[in-house]
Amino acid sequence: MHDFTVTTIDGEAFPLSQLKGKKVLIVNLASKCGLTPQYFELQQLYKKYGGDKFTIVGFPANNFNGQEPGSNAEIKSFCVLNYDVEFPLMAKISVKGSDISPVYEWLTQKSKNGKEDAPVQWNFQKFMIDENGKWIGMIPPKESPMCPEIINWIENKKL
Repeated sequence: MHDFTVTTIDGEAFPLSQLKGKKVLIVNLASKCGLTPQYFELQQLYKKYGGDKFTIVGFPANNFNGQEPGSNAEIKSFCVLNYDVEFPLMAKISVKGSDISPVYEWLTQKSKNGKEDAPVQWNFQKFMIDENGKWIGMIPPKESPMCPEIINWIENKKL
């Protein structure tokens, strides 16, 4: 994962290599989805664990029923005003289809990540990436960001 450079929601280049040494939870986001309240849980998770060893990176995407129609500025405003989001937000991308973002190609294709095919099923699918940028696992969209699998992974506990 550290080979990619993405764009922040404010339009700045963001080399994912700057996350070396941190566990990273990557999530595709949407503001008009039944799962949108997961923003609250993501922010709770970030507030509790975020820092030198863990972060969350959110990628807004409009791939499912037009549930993220806003501009980057509108998305950022929504996240801050409604959920006090402090974790890094990236510019809106595509997480599937012919215009899929390169980082999501890597996340979802075994031929690229070396682990598993994990096509994005819906908004709020979560990918766990270790400190070395290696793909660890995928958590389905409906599963809470505070689920035991994610918490145990962050805390280095076995299930």
